[in-house]
Amino acid sequence: MESTAVWQGATLCGILTWILMASYLNLTPKLRSLLQPWVAHHVNTGTPLILQIQNYQQRFLDAFFSALSCVVSVPFYTAFLPLLFWSGHGKLARQMTLLMAFCDYLGNCIKDVVSAPRPSCPPVRRITATRDEEDNALEYGLPSSHTLNTVCLSGYLLHYILSYAQNEDAYLKFGGLALVCLLVSLIGLGRIYLGMHSPVDIIGGLAVGLLILSFWLTVHERVDSFVVSGQNVTTFWAALSFVLLFAYPTPECPTPSFEYHTAFNGVALGIVSGVQQTYQQFHHEAVPRLFISELTVPCFMGRMLVGIPTILIVKFCSKALAKWILPVVANALSIPIKSSTYIPTLNGSSNGKKSDRLKQSGYLQKLYLFSGQDSFDVDTGIRFIQYAGLAWSVVDLVPSIFSLLSL
Repeated sequence: MESTAVWQGATLCGILTWILMASYLNLTPKLRSLLQPWVAHHVNTGTPLILQIQNYQQRFLDAFFSALSCVVSVPFYTAFLPLLFWSGHGKLARQMTLLMAFCDYLGNCIKDVVSAPRPSCPPVRRITATRDEEDNALEYGLPSSHTLNTVCLSGYLLHYILSYAQNEDAYLKFGGLALVCLLVSLIGLGRIYLGMHSPVDIIGGLAVGLLILSFWLTVHERVDSFVVSGQNVTTFWAALSFVLLFAYPTPECPTPSFEYHTAFNGVALGIVSGVQQTYQQFHHEAVPRLFISELTVPCFMGRMLVGIPTILIVKFCSKALAKWILPVVANALSIPIKSSTYIPTLNGSSNGKKSDRLKQSGYLQKLYLFSGQDSFDVDTGIRFIQYAGLAWSVVDLVPSIFSLLSL
Protein backbone atom coordinates (compact mmCIF):
# COMPACT_ATOMS: atom_id res chain seq x y z
CA MET A 1 0.00 0.00 0.00
CA GLU A 2 2.76 2.42 0.97
CA SER A 3 4.86 1.67 -2.11
CA THR A 4 1.79 2.14 -4.34
CA ALA A 5 1.08 5.56 -2.84
CA VAL A 6 4.73 6.50 -3.29
CA TRP A 7 4.93 5.75 -7.02
CA GLN A 8 1.52 7.31 -7.66
CA GLY A 9 2.53 10.48 -5.85
CA ALA A 10 5.89 10.51 -7.61
CA THR A 11 4.20 10.18 -11.02
CA LEU A 12 1.83 13.09 -10.39
CA CYS A 13 4.59 15.25 -8.92
CA GLY A 14 6.83 14.45 -11.88
CA ILE A 15 4.19 15.57 -14.37
CA LEU A 16 3.47 18.74 -12.39
CA THR A 17 7.20 19.51 -12.20
CA TRP A 18 7.46 19.05 -15.97
CA ILE A 19 4.52 21.43 -16.52
CA LEU A 20 6.06 24.09 -14.31
CA MET A 21 9.49 23.77 -15.91
CA ALA A 22 8.06 23.82 -19.45
CA SER A 23 5.99 26.91 -18.64
CA TYR A 24 8.86 28.70 -16.90
CA LEU A 25 11.35 27.92 -19.67
CA ASN A 26 8.80 28.71 -22.40
CA LEU A 27 9.69 25.34 -23.89
CA THR A 28 6.93 24.97 -26.51
CA PRO A 29 7.83 28.08 -28.59
CA LYS A 30 11.52 27.16 -28.43
CA LEU A 31 10.90 23.63 -29.69
CA ARG A 32 8.57 24.98 -32.36
CA SER A 33 11.18 27.44 -33.62
CA LEU A 34 13.58 24.52 -34.11
CA LEU A 35 11.20 21.97 -35.64
CA GLN A 36 8.59 23.93 -37.56
CA PRO A 37 10.83 25.37 -40.33
CA TRP A 38 12.30 21.92 -41.08
CA VAL A 39 8.90 20.24 -41.24
CA ALA A 40 7.33 23.08 -43.26
CA HIS A 41 10.19 22.79 -45.78
CA HIS A 42 9.53 19.07 -46.22
CA VAL A 43 5.78 19.70 -46.52
CA ASN A 44 6.47 22.10 -49.40
CA THR A 45 9.00 19.84 -51.09
CA GLY A 46 6.52 16.95 -50.83
CA THR A 47 3.85 18.79 -52.81
CA PRO A 48 5.00 17.52 -56.26
CA LEU A 49 4.70 13.91 -55.04
CA ILE A 50 1.18 14.61 -53.74
CA LEU A 51 0.17 16.12 -57.09
CA GLN A 52 1.68 13.17 -58.91
CA ILE A 53 -0.37 10.74 -56.79
CA GLN A 54 -3.50 12.83 -57.29
CA ASN A 55 -3.07 12.60 -61.07
CA TYR A 56 -4.60 9.14 -60.72
CA GLN A 57 -7.85 10.70 -59.46
CA GLN A 58 -10.94 8.52 -59.90
CA ARG A 59 -14.32 8.52 -58.22
CA PHE A 60 -13.71 4.98 -57.00
CA LEU A 61 -10.43 5.97 -55.35
CA ASP A 62 -12.07 9.06 -53.82
CA ALA A 63 -14.77 6.89 -52.27
CA PHE A 64 -12.41 4.06 -51.29
CA PHE A 65 -9.84 6.19 -49.47
CA SER A 66 -12.54 8.37 -47.86
CA ALA A 67 -14.31 5.26 -46.54
CA LEU A 68 -11.02 3.77 -45.35
CA SER A 69 -10.21 6.97 -43.47
CA CYS A 70 -13.60 6.81 -41.75
CA VAL A 71 -13.02 3.18 -40.72
CA VAL A 72 -9.84 4.09 -38.82
CA SER A 73 -11.05 7.46 -37.50
CA VAL A 74 -11.58 8.38 -33.85
CA PRO A 75 -15.42 8.36 -34.17
CA PHE A 76 -15.26 4.81 -35.57
CA TYR A 77 -13.13 3.58 -32.68
CA THR A 78 -15.41 5.40 -30.24
CA ALA A 79 -18.38 3.46 -31.63
CA PHE A 80 -16.50 0.16 -31.98
CA LEU A 81 -14.94 -0.06 -28.51
CA PRO A 82 -18.27 -0.33 -26.58
CA LEU A 83 -19.24 -3.27 -28.80
CA LEU A 84 -15.90 -4.89 -28.01
CA PHE A 85 -16.61 -4.58 -24.27
CA TRP A 86 -20.09 -6.05 -24.66
CA SER A 87 -18.78 -8.95 -26.77
CA GLY A 88 -16.93 -10.24 -23.71
CA HIS A 89 -13.41 -9.33 -24.85
CA GLY A 90 -12.91 -6.95 -21.93
CA LYS A 91 -9.13 -7.10 -21.70
CA LEU A 92 -8.68 -6.29 -25.38
CA ALA A 93 -11.29 -3.52 -25.18
CA ARG A 94 -9.79 -1.74 -22.18
CA GLN A 95 -6.25 -2.07 -23.53
CA MET A 96 -7.25 -0.62 -26.91
CA THR A 97 -9.18 2.18 -25.21
CA LEU A 98 -6.23 3.21 -23.05
CA LEU A 99 -3.84 2.83 -25.99
CA MET A 100 -6.12 5.01 -28.10
CA ALA A 101 -6.17 7.68 -25.39
CA PHE A 102 -2.38 7.49 -25.13
CA CYS A 103 -1.96 7.79 -28.91
CA ASP A 104 -4.41 10.67 -29.08
CA TYR A 105 -2.61 12.57 -26.31
CA LEU A 106 0.94 12.13 -27.60
CA GLY A 107 0.02 12.59 -31.25
CA ASN A 108 -1.93 15.79 -30.63
CA CYS A 109 0.77 17.14 -28.31
CA ILE A 110 3.33 16.73 -31.09
CA LYS A 111 0.95 18.31 -33.61
CA ASP A 112 0.44 21.41 -31.48
CA VAL A 113 4.08 21.72 -30.39
CA VAL A 114 5.36 21.65 -33.98
CA SER A 115 2.30 23.43 -35.45
CA ALA A 116 3.36 22.38 -38.95
CA PRO A 117 1.02 23.16 -41.88
CA ARG A 118 -0.84 20.64 -43.99
CA PRO A 119 -0.24 20.64 -47.76
CA SER A 120 -1.34 23.89 -49.40
CA CYS A 121 -4.78 23.72 -51.00
CA PRO A 122 -4.59 24.69 -53.87
CA PRO A 123 -2.56 23.39 -55.67
CA VAL A 124 -3.25 20.20 -53.71
CA ARG A 125 -6.82 18.92 -53.99
CA ARG A 126 -8.26 18.21 -50.53
CA ILE A 127 -11.21 15.81 -50.21
CA THR A 128 -13.23 16.05 -46.99
CA ALA A 129 -16.18 13.71 -47.44
CA THR A 130 -17.43 13.92 -43.83
CA ARG A 131 -17.78 16.47 -41.06
CA ASP A 132 -15.10 14.59 -39.13
CA GLU A 133 -12.67 15.05 -42.02
CA GLU A 134 -13.47 18.77 -42.15
CA ASP A 135 -12.57 19.00 -38.45
CA ASN A 136 -9.39 16.98 -39.03
CA ALA A 137 -8.34 19.47 -41.71
CA LEU A 138 -8.34 22.19 -39.03
CA GLU A 139 -5.60 20.40 -37.10
CA TYR A 140 -1.89 20.65 -37.82
CA GLY A 141 -0.27 18.00 -40.00
CA LEU A 142 2.67 16.27 -38.31
CA PRO A 143 2.25 13.46 -37.36
CA SER A 144 -0.62 11.84 -39.26
CA SER A 145 -3.06 10.69 -36.55
CA HIS A 146 -4.68 8.15 -38.88
CA THR A 147 -1.32 6.52 -39.60
CA LEU A 148 -0.22 6.63 -35.96
CA ASN A 149 -3.48 5.14 -34.66
CA THR A 150 -3.56 2.45 -37.33
CA VAL A 151 -0.02 1.33 -36.53
CA CYS A 152 -0.70 1.15 -32.80
CA LEU A 153 -4.18 -0.36 -32.76
CA SER A 154 -3.79 -2.85 -35.61
CA GLY A 155 -0.37 -3.83 -34.28
CA TYR A 156 -1.71 -4.39 -30.79
CA LEU A 157 -4.73 -6.29 -32.12
CA LEU A 158 -2.40 -8.62 -34.03
CA HIS A 159 -0.30 -9.14 -30.88
CA TYR A 160 -3.41 -9.89 -28.83
CA ILE A 161 -4.81 -12.40 -31.34
CA LEU A 162 -1.52 -14.27 -31.68
CA SER A 163 -1.02 -14.31 -27.90
CA TYR A 164 -4.60 -15.41 -27.21
CA ALA A 165 -4.53 -18.17 -29.82
CA GLN A 166 -1.05 -19.27 -28.67
CA ASN A 167 -0.36 -20.25 -32.23
CA GLU A 168 3.30 -20.58 -33.23
CA ASP A 169 2.54 -21.05 -36.94
CA ALA A 170 5.01 -18.85 -38.82
CA TYR A 171 2.68 -18.56 -41.81
CA LEU A 172 -0.11 -17.20 -39.59
CA LYS A 173 2.22 -14.64 -38.05
CA PHE A 174 3.53 -13.60 -41.45
CA GLY A 175 0.01 -13.34 -42.85
CA GLY A 176 -1.17 -11.22 -39.93
CA LEU A 177 1.85 -8.94 -40.19
CA ALA A 178 1.33 -8.60 -43.95
CA LEU A 179 -2.30 -7.56 -43.43
CA VAL A 180 -1.28 -4.94 -40.84
CA CYS A 181 1.42 -3.58 -43.17
CA LEU A 182 -1.05 -3.47 -46.06
CA LEU A 183 -3.60 -1.58 -43.96
CA VAL A 184 -1.02 0.94 -42.73
CA SER A 185 0.27 1.44 -46.29
CA LEU A 186 -3.24 2.03 -47.66
CA ILE A 187 -4.02 4.48 -44.88
CA GLY A 188 -0.82 6.43 -45.50
CA LEU A 189 -1.33 6.46 -49.26
CA GLY A 190 -4.97 7.44 -48.79
CA ARG A 191 -4.14 10.40 -46.56
CA ILE A 192 -1.76 11.69 -49.24
CA TYR A 193 -4.25 11.01 -52.06
CA LEU A 194 -6.99 12.89 -50.19
CA GLY A 195 -4.65 15.87 -49.77
CA MET A 196 -4.83 15.68 -45.97
CA HIS A 197 -1.15 14.98 -45.35
CA SER A 198 2.26 15.27 -46.92
CA PRO A 199 4.77 12.38 -47.00
CA VAL A 200 6.68 13.75 -44.00
CA ASP A 201 3.46 13.62 -41.93
CA ILE A 202 2.94 9.96 -42.85
CA ILE A 203 6.55 9.07 -42.04
CA GLY A 204 6.24 10.93 -38.74
CA GLY A 205 3.02 9.10 -37.88
CA LEU A 206 4.62 5.76 -38.73
CA ALA A 207 7.72 6.45 -36.61
CA VAL A 208 5.79 7.76 -33.60
CA GLY A 209 3.29 4.91 -33.88
CA LEU A 210 6.03 2.26 -33.86
CA LEU A 211 7.65 3.88 -30.81
CA ILE A 212 4.34 4.03 -28.92
CA LEU A 213 3.44 0.45 -29.86
CA SER A 214 6.86 -0.82 -28.73
CA PHE A 215 6.49 1.00 -25.41
CA TRP A 216 2.91 -0.20 -24.89
CA LEU A 217 3.81 -3.84 -25.51
CA THR A 218 6.32 -3.62 -22.64
CA VAL A 219 3.88 -2.11 -20.12
CA HIS A 220 0.37 -3.25 -21.12
CA GLU A 221 0.25 -6.21 -18.74
CA ARG A 222 1.27 -4.04 -15.78
CA VAL A 223 -1.22 -1.35 -16.76
CA ASP A 224 -4.03 -3.90 -17.01
CA SER A 225 -3.10 -5.52 -13.71
CA PHE A 226 -3.18 -2.13 -12.02
CA VAL A 227 -6.55 -1.21 -13.53
CA VAL A 228 -8.30 -4.42 -12.50
CA SER A 229 -6.69 -5.09 -9.12
CA GLY A 230 -4.56 -2.13 -8.06
CA GLN A 231 -4.93 0.17 -5.07
CA ASN A 232 -6.21 3.76 -5.20
CA VAL A 233 -6.97 3.22 -8.89
CA THR A 234 -9.91 5.57 -9.33
CA THR A 235 -8.43 8.31 -7.15
CA PHE A 236 -5.07 8.16 -8.89
CA TRP A 237 -6.56 8.06 -12.40
CA ALA A 238 -8.87 10.99 -11.64
CA ALA A 239 -5.89 13.02 -10.46
CA LEU A 240 -3.85 11.90 -13.48
CA SER A 241 -6.65 12.87 -15.88
CA PHE A 242 -6.93 16.30 -14.30
CA VAL A 243 -3.16 16.86 -14.42
CA LEU A 244 -3.04 15.78 -18.08
CA LEU A 245 -5.47 18.57 -18.88
CA PHE A 246 -2.70 20.87 -17.67
CA ALA A 247 0.09 19.05 -19.48
CA TYR A 248 -0.87 20.15 -22.97
CA PRO A 249 1.03 22.58 -25.21
CA THR A 250 -0.44 25.78 -26.57
CA PRO A 251 -0.55 25.61 -30.40
CA GLU A 252 0.43 28.48 -32.66
CA CYS A 253 -3.23 28.89 -33.67
CA PRO A 254 -6.38 27.30 -32.18
CA THR A 255 -7.20 23.78 -33.39
CA PRO A 256 -9.65 21.04 -32.29
CA SER A 257 -6.79 18.85 -31.00
CA PHE A 258 -7.19 19.82 -27.35
CA GLU A 259 -10.91 19.03 -27.55
CA TYR A 260 -10.11 15.51 -28.81
CA HIS A 261 -7.60 15.04 -26.01
CA THR A 262 -10.13 16.20 -23.44
CA ALA A 263 -12.76 13.76 -24.72
CA PHE A 264 -10.47 10.72 -24.72
CA ASN A 265 -9.02 11.75 -21.37
CA GLY A 266 -12.56 11.57 -20.00
CA VAL A 267 -13.17 8.24 -21.74
CA ALA A 268 -10.06 6.73 -20.14
CA LEU A 269 -11.18 7.87 -16.68
CA GLY A 270 -14.69 6.49 -17.16
CA ILE A 271 -13.41 3.12 -18.40
CA VAL A 272 -10.82 2.73 -15.64
CA SER A 273 -13.16 3.71 -12.80
CA GLY A 274 -15.97 1.53 -14.12
CA VAL A 275 -13.83 -1.56 -14.76
CA GLN A 276 -12.07 -1.24 -11.41
CA GLN A 277 -15.39 -1.27 -9.57
CA THR A 278 -17.09 -4.06 -11.55
CA TYR A 279 -14.26 -6.28 -12.74
CA GLN A 280 -15.29 -9.32 -10.73
CA GLN A 281 -18.93 -9.01 -11.84
CA PHE A 282 -18.70 -8.22 -15.55
CA HIS A 283 -15.13 -8.08 -16.89
CA HIS A 284 -13.21 -11.06 -15.53
CA GLU A 285 -11.57 -13.57 -17.85
CA ALA A 286 -14.33 -16.19 -17.50
CA VAL A 287 -17.16 -14.06 -18.93
CA PRO A 288 -18.93 -15.41 -22.06
CA ARG A 289 -17.31 -14.23 -25.27
CA LEU A 290 -18.75 -13.77 -28.72
CA PHE A 291 -17.62 -16.42 -31.25
CA ILE A 292 -15.62 -18.25 -28.56
CA SER A 293 -17.85 -19.31 -25.67
CA GLU A 294 -21.46 -19.04 -24.48
CA LEU A 295 -22.30 -15.59 -25.86
CA THR A 296 -24.54 -16.14 -28.90
CA VAL A 297 -25.05 -13.74 -31.78
CA PRO A 298 -28.77 -13.09 -30.91
CA CYS A 299 -27.77 -12.30 -27.33
CA PHE A 300 -25.06 -9.90 -28.55
CA MET A 301 -27.57 -8.22 -30.87
CA GLY A 302 -29.86 -7.77 -27.87
CA ARG A 303 -27.00 -6.17 -25.97
CA MET A 304 -26.48 -3.73 -28.82
CA LEU A 305 -30.17 -2.81 -28.95
CA VAL A 306 -30.19 -2.12 -25.21
CA GLY A 307 -26.70 -0.72 -24.78
CA ILE A 308 -26.42 1.83 -27.57
CA PRO A 309 -29.54 3.86 -26.63
CA THR A 310 -28.52 3.66 -22.96
CA ILE A 311 -25.06 5.14 -23.45
CA LEU A 312 -26.48 7.87 -25.70
CA ILE A 313 -28.95 8.79 -22.96
CA VAL A 314 -26.15 8.82 -20.38
CA LYS A 315 -24.04 11.02 -22.65
CA PHE A 316 -26.92 13.48 -22.99
CA CYS A 317 -27.62 13.48 -19.23
CA SER A 318 -23.93 13.85 -18.34
CA LYS A 319 -23.64 16.83 -20.64
CA ALA A 320 -26.82 18.43 -19.23
CA LEU A 321 -25.65 17.83 -15.65
CA ALA A 322 -22.20 19.31 -16.35
CA LYS A 323 -23.78 22.35 -18.07
CA TRP A 324 -25.77 22.96 -14.89
CA ILE A 325 -23.14 22.15 -12.23
CA LEU A 326 -19.98 23.74 -13.61
CA PRO A 327 -21.37 27.28 -13.99
CA VAL A 328 -22.79 27.06 -10.45
CA VAL A 329 -19.44 25.96 -9.03
CA ALA A 330 -17.59 28.63 -11.03
CA ASN A 331 -19.95 31.33 -9.79
CA ALA A 332 -19.58 30.11 -6.21
CA LEU A 333 -15.80 30.41 -6.55
CA SER A 334 -16.06 33.78 -8.34
CA ILE A 335 -14.37 32.41 -11.45
CA PRO A 336 -15.38 34.23 -14.68
CA ILE A 337 -16.45 31.72 -17.33
CA LYS A 338 -17.56 31.65 -20.94
CA SER A 339 -18.82 28.97 -23.29
CA SER A 340 -17.98 28.98 -26.99
CA THR A 341 -20.37 26.15 -27.88
CA TYR A 342 -22.42 24.45 -25.18
CA ILE A 343 -24.03 27.32 -23.25
CA PRO A 344 -25.12 30.18 -25.57
CA THR A 345 -25.96 32.49 -22.65
CA LEU A 346 -22.30 32.40 -21.61
CA ASN A 347 -20.94 33.52 -24.97
CA GLY A 348 -18.59 36.19 -23.70
CA SER A 349 -17.25 39.22 -25.46
CA SER A 350 -13.70 38.74 -24.20
CA ASN A 351 -10.81 39.59 -26.44
CA GLY A 352 -10.99 36.94 -29.15
CA LYS A 353 -7.32 36.12 -29.56
CA LYS A 354 -6.64 35.75 -25.89
CA SER A 355 -9.81 33.76 -25.32
CA ASP A 356 -8.77 31.35 -28.08
CA ARG A 357 -5.38 31.03 -26.46
CA LEU A 358 -7.01 30.25 -23.12
CA LYS A 359 -9.23 27.61 -24.65
CA GLN A 360 -6.40 25.86 -26.43
CA SER A 361 -3.97 25.82 -23.54
CA GLY A 362 -3.99 23.36 -20.66
CA TYR A 363 -5.64 24.51 -17.47
CA LEU A 364 -2.41 25.43 -15.71
CA GLN A 365 -1.41 27.63 -18.62
CA LYS A 366 -4.86 29.18 -18.38
CA LEU A 367 -4.12 30.09 -14.78
CA TYR A 368 -0.90 31.79 -15.85
CA LEU A 369 -2.68 33.68 -18.62
CA PHE A 370 -5.66 34.53 -16.47
CA SER A 371 -6.52 38.16 -15.78
CA GLY A 372 -9.58 40.00 -14.51
CA GLN A 373 -10.85 40.70 -18.04
CA ASP A 374 -10.62 37.12 -19.29
CA SER A 375 -12.74 34.07 -18.63
CA PHE A 376 -12.41 30.31 -18.63
CA ASP A 377 -14.08 28.30 -21.37
CA VAL A 378 -16.30 25.92 -19.42
CA ASP A 379 -16.76 23.71 -22.50
CA THR A 380 -13.59 21.79 -21.61
CA GLY A 381 -15.00 20.64 -18.28
CA ILE A 382 -18.38 19.83 -19.84
CA ARG A 383 -16.75 17.74 -22.56
CA PHE A 384 -14.58 15.89 -20.04
CA ILE A 385 -17.53 14.99 -17.76
CA GLN A 386 -19.73 14.08 -20.74
CA TYR A 387 -17.29 11.51 -22.12
CA ALA A 388 -16.31 10.20 -18.70
CA GLY A 389 -19.98 9.51 -18.00
CA LEU A 390 -20.46 7.84 -21.36
CA ALA A 391 -17.45 5.55 -20.86
CA TRP A 392 -18.50 4.66 -17.31
CA SER A 393 -21.92 3.62 -18.57
CA VAL A 394 -20.32 1.30 -21.17
CA VAL A 395 -18.53 -0.80 -18.52
CA ASP A 396 -20.71 -0.35 -15.42
CA LEU A 397 -24.31 0.76 -15.97
CA VAL A 398 -24.99 -1.09 -19.22
CA PRO A 399 -23.52 -4.45 -18.06
CA SER A 400 -25.69 -4.13 -14.93
CA ILE A 401 -28.73 -3.78 -17.19
CA PHE A 402 -27.55 -6.79 -19.21
CA SER A 403 -27.39 -8.80 -16.00
CA LEU A 404 -30.93 -7.79 -15.01
CA LEU A 405 -32.22 -8.71 -18.47
CA SER A 406 -30.20 -11.96 -18.59
CA LEU A 407 -28.41 -10.86 -21.76
